Amino acid sequence: MTVRTKALLAAPTVLLTAVACLAGTGTAQAHGGGPAARPGRPAAGTCSADVTLDGFSDALDKTTFDGAYVGNLSALAPDAHGTLDALSDRSQLFTLGGRTLAGLTPEKVVPLADENGQPLDSEALAVDRDGTRLITSETEPSIRRYSRDGSRILGSLPVPGSLQVAPAGRATSNLTFEGLAFQPGGRTLVASMEGALSGDDSGLVRFQTWQREGGGADFTLGRQYAYHVDTDANGTLLGVSDIAATGDGRLLVLERGYTAGVGNTVRLYLADPSHATDVSRVTDLTGQKDVKVMPKTLLADIGSCPSLGATAKQPQPNPLLDNIEGIAVTGHAPGGGLRLLLVSDDNQSATQVTRFYALTARLPKH
Repeated sequence: MTVRTKALLAAPTVLLTAVACLAGTGTAQAHGGGPAARPGRPAAGTCSADVTLDGFSDALDKTTFDGAYVGNLSALAPDAHGTLDALSDRSQLFTLGGRTLAGLTPEKVVPLADENGQPLDSEALAVDRDGTRLITSETEPSIRRYSRDGSRILGSLPVPGSLQVAPAGRATSNLTFEGLAFQPGGRTLVASMEGALSGDDSGLVRFQTWQREGGGADFTLGRQYAYHVDTDANGTLLGVSDIAATGDGRLLVLERGYTAGVGNTVRLYLADPSHATDVSRVTDLTGQKDVKVMPKTLLADIGSCPSLGATAKQPQPNPLLDNIEGIAVTGHAPGGGLRLLLVSDDNQSATQVTRFYALTARLPKH
């Protein structure tokens, strides 16, 4: 979705990236982000002490597959079969082969619909242990469970009244469930709100959890946590665009913002809900001194990564940047780091790009 906040300072330019090639049953035209890196020697660059950029790919930008526009991507989620789901906020679910830049080939696309056959404002995605897909819609908001192939709705999760869009609740339209992730074991599901509820401090957003027992599919409402978003260099609040579980109970959190004529701000944080207060019964988060928000650590400002030869279609503090909305943990790197894929939402705009980013993050000890 389009955001309305401001961006940060640029980083120095470094050479080279790997560009994925496209293949598949549908039609796709490749657009590269730069010359290909030599096999076995991927381009890499330091974004921070904890994060390196291993490459990027623009290969899917402005392409089509089986008649569907490959773009507007807001979420990523790996499944048990080694493929990667990519969710479009235009109510489409893509399956991409592989989990690396070289494997991002469209293999399938499924149109999504609600109970009345209407398209969703689909923003966040998580794949359950049984292969079913949990997908959020920002409109109400809602979380629906879809069959493995995305063709059938199998159920939906309860949503607290306060998190519903006004006038039913206190949420703002298009600032609701933007992130979704399963914690280890699959018994806890976490959804992140993009923006604050009316009445709450504008810098505090809520993360809602659901719990289930055993291997059942039914979730009940769980704890709720407060998370404090940061501001950009000009003091404008960022928004939470996605989350991903690290495997040890903590969460990776993407915060991003945009201002016309300047560009995007995108930062990656590590947050720990285990040290936060349950605020499910706290109506107003303004001035609550006894509430402990989720502690968080800045892992990297993506604007501080080397550009690796990327080009931008509009002003950006770093040409690597765009409207980054999705994040997924795709594996482990040697030495204990996490392999990450990020994706930008081009809003089907000629001045934006669908770009995938491969990063490695080394997390501070728990």
